[in-house]
Amino acid sequence: MGETRLAVPHSLTLSQRSRLTMTGVEEVAGFDDNTVILRTDMGTLTVQGRELKLKTLSPEGTIAIEGTVSALQYEEPRPAGGWLRRLLG
Repeated sequence: MGETRLAVPHSLTLSQRSRLTMTGVEEVAGFDDNTVILRTDMGTLTVQGRELKLKTLSPEGTIAIEGTVSALQYEEPRPAGGWLRRLLG
């Protein structure tokens, strides 16, 4: 049987540029000391900074990152379907 996960609205709180707390994270796509890439229902979020560490990661989609945050950038979610559907609308 597959698990059903309740959708948690996406929100984020940045405190003192050193602690970023988020909800509604669907997947951690990648991370290192300078970049964390997260998939949310609002698009892919790239967090850039220095000495970034994942401190909390829950199955409900809550995550906490500590370090020095210098940038947050969203990439719009891709429309469903293949490239031809996106091309023709």
